[in-house]
Amino acid sequence: MSLLARPAVASFAAKTMQRMLGLASRRASGRGSAASWRERLPEFPRDVRELTVPTSIAPAPVEVYMPKSEDGVLPPVHVNFHGGGYVLRGAEMDDALCRFLAAEAGVVVINVDYVVAPQHPFPAPPKQAYEVVRWVAEHGAEHGWDGSRLTVGGQSAGGGLAAAVARQALGTGGPAIALQVLHYPPLDLATSAKDKKAHIPKPVLRPWMAAVFDSAYVPDPAQRTDRLVSPANPADTADLTGIAPALVITAEYDLLRAESERYAGRLYKARALAEHHVVLKADHGYDLKGTKAARPVYALIADHVRRAVNA
Repeated sequence: MSLLARPAVASFAAKTMQRMLGLASRRASGRGSAASWRERLPEFPRDVRELTVPTSIAPAPVEVYMPKSEDGVLPPVHVNFHGGGYVLRGAEMDDALCRFLAAEAGVVVINVDYVVAPQHPFPAPPKQAYEVVRWVAEHGAEHGWDGSRLTVGGQSAGGGLAAAVARQALGTGGPAIALQVLHYPPLDLATSAKDKKAHIPKPVLRPWMAAVFDSAYVPDPAQRTDRLVSPANPADTADLTGIAPALVITAEYDLLRAESERYAGRLYKARALAEHHVVLKADHGYDLKGTKAARPVYALIADHVRRAVNA
């Protein structure tokens, strides 16, 4: 085990990352500020209100992105979970995606600021994520959306949480999820990061970073084969028949590409793979670095979401 993979060291490193991100976010002109993320894709309007969703883990702050309304018709709803290795909070990073989906898919988008490790290690984040989605499904009429037409999704760790939500919904009989969007997600934390291979020498997500994230999130290695952590690991052999259909998006150069492809294969065998799309010449988090590569993929997501909730 590498030094950074040791839980105590990973916890310290993760908290250091959190402090650094917090400092960057407090700088008005900083790249990580909420204002700078809102400058992306400015042609898509921002009609947002804030809510707090009660859960057994902790209250979950969410931002609700509203589409153009049609009189008398409650729009469908999409629940989004941001990335950050299960360690970094950063719901504002997905602002452009949320605005895009609200406008192009015609859905209310719930952007969730979920709890993160090491303060809230596994199983707190996926449990809270599922409770948020269940609440969204049950309370739509009170807040302006149709909870019976529901999709979930996320990027990076958020995609991992979306997959975990779909697994919990399958296991508990609901809520009904029309689509899960898994965008370059981590789906096998049981396999050591040093044993994962990228297709370029220096990928964005380095093995040492993955080691910190994985160990901070799931300190006990024995828990890393859990279906809510590593559904792409061979240890998970459960029947996925009946799980929500999935759009799986991988980046060609990503360190996590192989595990996403394995899970896409499992979903295909369960007749639950809507599409597996590979973004060529792209690496982890490619869409957060510029809008040129993001636009066609966001359009693909919007198309799948729109068709799923209107089927």
